[in-house]
Amino acid sequence: MHFLDQAKIFLRSGDGGPGAVGFRREKFIEYGGPDGGDGGKGGDIVFEAVEGLNTLIDFRYTQHFKAPRGKGGAGSNRTGGGGDDLVIKVPVGTQLLSEDKEHVLADFTKAGERRVFLRGGDGGRGNASYKTATNRAPRQHGTGWPGEEMWVWLRLKLLADAGLVGLPNAGKSTFLNQVTNAHAKVGAYPFTTLHPQLGVVQHKGREFVMADIPGLIEGAAEGAGIGDRFLGHIERTKVLLHLIDANAEDIAETYHIVRDELEAYGAGLVDKPEVLALNKADTLDDELLDALSDELEEASGVRPLRVSGATGEGTSQVLDAILERLGEVDEEQPLEKEWSPL
Repeated sequence: MHFLDQAKIFLRSGDGGPGAVGFRREKFIEYGGPDGGDGGKGGDIVFEAVEGLNTLIDFRYTQHFKAPRGKGGAGSNRTGGGGDDLVIKVPVGTQLLSEDKEHVLADFTKAGERRVFLRGGDGGRGNASYKTATNRAPRQHGTGWPGEEMWVWLRLKLLADAGLVGLPNAGKSTFLNQVTNAHAKVGAYPFTTLHPQLGVVQHKGREFVMADIPGLIEGAAEGAGIGDRFLGHIERTKVLLHLIDANAEDIAETYHIVRDELEAYGAGLVDKPEVLALNKADTLDDELLDALSDELEEASGVRPLRVSGATGEGTSQVLDAILERLGEVDEEQPLEKEWSPL
């Protein structure tokens, strides 16, 4: 399945149905009077977050969504039927943005969350509702109120507890495959990962979701490499796992490049709790690893863990550290506010 995390779509709710012009015509009822019914309400545009979706690829091929209009009223004071609501299903983590991408109009963070986004137009009045003491046989009627329409952007931010960051070829995909049920592509060349990957970690009776994004390089905030557009998928994470290739030429510089790009992106990424680990530790001897650890500790202020995504060595200690930080974050989380519709 192709991955797509942004899509622009057009929405239009249904118009209200027209009211009817009618008069009673029973044989033995004199001065029957008007009996035209009101028109039906137009269909709403409704968004629903569902499980099992992790891409917006369907919206590449279907970009216009229009709810049906209400039915017209009829004689005998019969109200027209309302138009059916149009329910658009999106992945959990989807945001609705204004056409200029400046405003977040809705944010779906829980499965089953529904929201009436555009309300259908009300039906027009039938001529029976226009009857007055001085206008006993009105022939006017309402044509129905128009629906609402707008262009919006859909932006998907995957929901995960921990996010993997690092330079290309730091071994993030290998690590993800080692500790989760994911099957991310692995290759001996930069940018093997071209879009975010999710995996579920099961460790010591606990379960959490880990996200891997394409590697960052210096200047990613200005568009170098794949750029930083995929960093949005780790904005919702609680902890970052920063993997550094133990074979890098300059360990300290490697660390600062990634941290600088996180800071340039913003959104609080640089302030998230971080677990720092030297990956591919199986390729070096202990003496050299000690020297690299000292150098990285001096640059970062914390002692890095040693891990090998290929062999699994040290992964348990890394997951322990992630769980510890997840627990600390959960304790600090305020109670969520109850969601309310627009």
